[in-house]
Amino acid sequence: VLLQAYGGGLVQAGGSLRLSCAASIFSINVMGWYRQAPGKQRELVATITFDGSTKYADPVKGRFTISRDNAKKTVYLQMNSLKPADTAAYYCNLKSDFNDYWGQGTLVTVSS
Repeated sequence: VLLQAYGGGLVQAGGSLRLSCAASIFSINVMGWYRQAPGKQRELVATITFDGSTKYADPVKGRFTISRDNAKKTVYLQMNSLKPADTAAYYCNLKSDFNDYWGQGTLVTVSS
């Protein structure tokens, strides 16, 4: 499974960005976003099951929204009220049949 992520960029604090990640094949899966800031470990941002159940990390609750379009094999992350602490490389993840797939990171930089 190949995951193609895009949508990162530079934004001022308080701004918004939308990340997208398209999978190369259809599967029943859990998709999600993780992030890794410089010098820190990769951490969960949000996940969504095939039927739409979501989970969010505490720092992003109320600001980020994860969604998916199963017909397009795509997961989205709408990020609002961005903070400098959200600066990181964001990675798309897909879990299916006990396998774990990662996309390339897309960099999000939030300036103060």
